[in-house]
Amino acid sequence: MNSLEPILKEHPFFAGFAAEHVELVAGCARNRRFETGEYLYREGEAADEFFLIRHGKVALEIVAPWQAPIVFATLGVGEIVGESWLVPPYRWMFDARAVELTRALGIDAACLRGKCEADHHLGYEMMKRFLPVFVERMHATQLQILDVYGKH
Repeated sequence: MNSLEPILKEHPFFAGFAAEHVELVAGCARNRRFETGEYLYREGEAADEFFLIRHGKVALEIVAPWQAPIVFATLGVGEIVGESWLVPPYRWMFDARAVELTRALGIDAACLRGKCEADHHLGYEMMKRFLPVFVERMHATQLQILDVYGKH
């Protein structure tokens, strides 16, 4: 099996990441493919993996009763999908759906959480990189809510 280290090193999320940490993350990685319309994950399911988009686009959706899903962000090449793997109880808080054929690296969450616990330097680096993603997604959601509910 070929190592996914070179692909991880090229992904913007891991720019400047220490080589030994890339090696640790690569041990938890696998190639994933999602067809148009296929869900990477659904709200409420176990957040057991996150994704680095290599090709394609993914819509982040909020499902509201009796209406079409609300897309609050569309992510593409070089972006990351899935933050809930870091926060107990490790459940997805919204849906992620492939808008077009999407290829990604899937990172096994339990595997990486274990490695972060064993190597706190790795854990700190992951938190420093994920925190801005959390904040950006919260802001995008806030703007979407204001747009949806701000109309009279």
